[in-house]
Amino acid sequence: MKSLQGKIVIVTGASSGIGRATALAFAHEGARLLLCARRLERLEELKQALLDTGAPGVHAFELDVQKRAVVEGAIAELPTDWREIDVLVNNAGLSRGLSKLYEDDPENWEEMIDTNIKGLLYVTRAVVPGMVSRGRGHVINLGSTAGYITYANGAVYCATKAAEKAISEGLKIDLMGTSVRVTSVDPGMVETAFSSVRFHGDEEKAEKVYQNITPLQPEDVADAIVWAASRPAHVNIHNILMTTIDQANSMVLHRHS
Repeated sequence: MKSLQGKIVIVTGASSGIGRATALAFAHEGARLLLCARRLERLEELKQALLDTGAPGVHAFELDVQKRAVVEGAIAELPTDWREIDVLVNNAGLSRGLSKLYEDDPENWEEMIDTNIKGLLYVTRAVVPGMVSRGRGHVINLGSTAGYITYANGAVYCATKAAEKAISEGLKIDLMGTSVRVTSVDPGMVETAFSSVRFHGDEEKAEKVYQNITPLQPEDVADAIVWAASRPAHVNIHNILMTTIDQANSMVLHRHS
């Protein structure tokens, strides 16, 4: 197992859900944490818990990954002692709406594409050159079972996650000959605010998604991310496809009576 003590880990979308759990999991391993999200106040609230858990340092900043110039500026202007990033966790992502493609609101498409694909690319482009020049680094992207099988009323979200899968595979190919690793962690149903965001805050609809099922928890995904990051330097985990025991794929679920 590779030690993560003192390593600089940046987590996008770290204010809640999988991002928050991932930050805590890396803190437990003694990593220094760079946290970014659109809700800076939530990151500030998380700081003390991370320090208490074992992080030797935490630096939080506001970031909307949809804005390329902002991403480029934020990474370029990091404090000197935070610039040598060892692990990038591209966690920021969302789903909007669940309706037929020809009836959907194009604004939903724009937000998913801008966050899940373009945001992923912007942050990766800003961080990876430094990893290459230093001869070390690991990019961990958050995918989904939705990237493997398209489900009804979710075509665009599924397309963004299929794109993440292709980008991860392509990045690994492009990094051949370097020491930079690439992993895609692809969970199925996870109990977070994901469904609430998808349904624009309709909690009744969101609760039905997890009804009579035992979903994954954010901590389960965070555990997989840290495990991949802690493999020996010569080992690259290309992807981790994980679901609850009650899920076979994006379309097949077992709901308890």
